[in-house]
Amino acid sequence: MMGPHASHVAGEKYIAAAVDGANGLAFVLPALGERQATADILDAVDGLLFTGSYSNVEPHRYGGPASAAGTLHDPARDATTLPLLRAAIDAGVPVLAICRGFQEMNVVFGGTLHQAVHAVDGFNDHREDKANPLETQYGPAHTIALKEGGLLHTLTGGQHEAQVNSLHGQGIDTLGQGLVADAAAPDGLVEAITVANASGFALGVQWHPEWLHAQNALSTAIFRAFGDACRERMLARIPGGAARPARVHAAQV
Repeated sequence: MMGPHASHVAGEKYIAAAVDGANGLAFVLPALGERQATADILDAVDGLLFTGSYSNVEPHRYGGPASAAGTLHDPARDATTLPLLRAAIDAGVPVLAICRGFQEMNVVFGGTLHQAVHAVDGFNDHREDKANPLETQYGPAHTIALKEGGLLHTLTGGQHEAQVNSLHGQGIDTLGQGLVADAAAPDGLVEAITVANASGFALGVQWHPEWLHAQNALSTAIFRAFGDACRERMLARIPGGAARPARVHAAQV
């Protein structure tokens, strides 16, 4: 809500990363669920960026227990992004899923989530300190180990680890069927996922690469690869598509 009015918005940092990092033409996709057919959306896009959000996936979507009192949910987003994300990957539409989007990606493949990672024995507290300035909240928080031969390992030219920020309470519990863990935090929490045998670019990351993306080599590589995949799809299906940037839609926050 913005005042008394229901609104559909996406953070500027995601849009800027889609435009400047992926060299795309950005649009914001409203969360209207079944009011907009998934097939029509996929026919209109060259790629989909599933953003982070302050809301959590409703636990009934993955068979989890009821959320703690006060937890933010967004049923309209769930109704939009969950079927759209899986359909996009099945159709070979490039997908980049960030934070909540990463968790959605796990859920649509049958995975489950920890609703409070910091409350689970053996895991660290992956939340940001909201009392700090944004520059600190989004600053490097821990390393991730990149899977040998995985997508991120390849995009970084063979690096075995990278520094990332950390601003999440939820995290992957059970990995979805057909997903591959592409990176992990020092405590073992999955930080990046890809889809085995996917016909198109399909990457989910738990951290926020969109933040100051041009100042981080891994973030730069992620958005460049995503943009390249979007343009490849555009050129394959639209004659003369090289005359315009690929259309990247950001799923509503």
